[in-house]
Amino acid sequence: MSKIYTPASAAADVLEAIKLLDGRWKLIILFHLFDGKVQRYSDFEKLIPGISQKMLAQQLRKLEADGIVQRKIYPQVPPKVEYRLTEWGQALCPALDALLNWAGQKVTVDEQA
Repeated sequence: MSKIYTPASAAADVLEAIKLLDGRWKLIILFHLFDGKVQRYSDFEKLIPGISQKMLAQQLRKLEADGIVQRKIYPQVPPKVEYRLTEWGQALCPALDALLNWAGQKVTVDEQA
């Protein structure tokens, strides 16, 4: 059974979803994980220049706590930790692609004006 939305409840739910992605680094991290990619912590450090270790750890923990990213720890020395999107996190891919395409249309409209 799907939820029936009013304009106010739809706006509130969309705002809550946007808050899950809020932050300078979360979307960059997510785009590095799309298409089923698995990344290690050290991979993110290389892929995202400018992010501090503290901020990377905070953002990954938050994404994990929100159920978007899954963290897998391998019991070995040195420790090996991998990050991948959860099924719910992977479901974000089409939504973010649609948002990216929508944003690209504004440029086209602005150029026509």
